[in-house]
Amino acid sequence: MIHVYYGDGKGKTTAAAGLALRALGNGMPVVFLQFLKARQSGEITVFSGLSGITVLRNAIDYGFYKNMSEEKKKQVTQNHNQNLQQVFGLYKEGKCGMLVLDEVFAAYQYGVLDRDIVKQLLLMAEEKKFELILTGRNPDIVFIGKADYITQMKKERHPFDLGVSARKGIEY
Repeated sequence: MIHVYYGDGKGKTTAAAGLALRALGNGMPVVFLQFLKARQSGEITVFSGLSGITVLRNAIDYGFYKNMSEEKKKQVTQNHNQNLQQVFGLYKEGKCGMLVLDEVFAAYQYGVLDRDIVKQLLLMAEEKKFELILTGRNPDIVFIGKADYITQMKKERHPFDLGVSARKGIEY
């Protein structure tokens, strides 16, 4: 089935990571693909020590999209598309019972990925080829229309609004 975790609140990636761990604990192979992220995080550190999960993400931290040059946007797009292409091979090898596309909504909105590949993966999930987890803010209607599960994370209060930076072990 297709799961959507979206909104302006904290917890989208955390929920996806938790579901990935649950799947791994039950013998399901997982592909965890992150868009627009390269900074080391606690969940990625843990995943790198586990068998049964493949993590795909940017090789270089390009920073926030709004600060990227056109050249960096091209590099990010190329990296994202290479990662998306790898999913097909992993699926054929039996290594993708669950696919997490973390921050896919922003990458889709900004056009820094091949939308046709994402649509192919949506179709594969609809055909019950694997469980698909999608996260981010402001999902396009194409995702909402196909989702079986939709969870909105709504921020009511967050320390960032008071100037508190992201904290290791909590936000990353």
